[in-house]
Amino acid sequence: MFVVNVEGAVFKDGRWLIIERSMMEKHAPGQLSLAGGKVEQEGVSSNILERTLKREIEEETGIEISEDMSYVHSTSFVSDDGVHVVDVVFLCEHKSGRPYAKSEDEVTSAAWMTFEEVMANEAAPPWLKNSIQLSNSIRLKKETGQIL
Repeated sequence: MFVVNVEGAVFKDGRWLIIERSMMEKHAPGQLSLAGGKVEQEGVSSNILERTLKREIEEETGIEISEDMSYVHSTSFVSDDGVHVVDVVFLCEHKSGRPYAKSEDEVTSAAWMTFEEVMANEAAPPWLKNSIQLSNSIRLKKETGQIL
């Protein structure tokens, strides 16, 4: 059995929304990450990943993302406490709000970082850098009309 987690690579004005996970988090405390969270059981439901992502980003950072999201990639891992997780990343666009650590139990800080800042940051784990690289590639293809 897996827990399903969603993350948003939120882009605005040449920068990506990056959070620092709270030291109170069970998995990856203190690490840089994309905002997101676990999908809750809802029975029969439509757009559960997208709705979860919108809710989690707002709960963690106080910002709203647009309805337009693009699938980036999925991975699986075992969390620090032994839980098997499927993680799905979406490319998202900022709609409104200024990011801050709204849920201090989950997020220590939230900031906009350029692609270069994320890639050069020694505190950014490899999976975050990979998600930003893949998201940036999709973003560039969308901008040039290579994909819709």
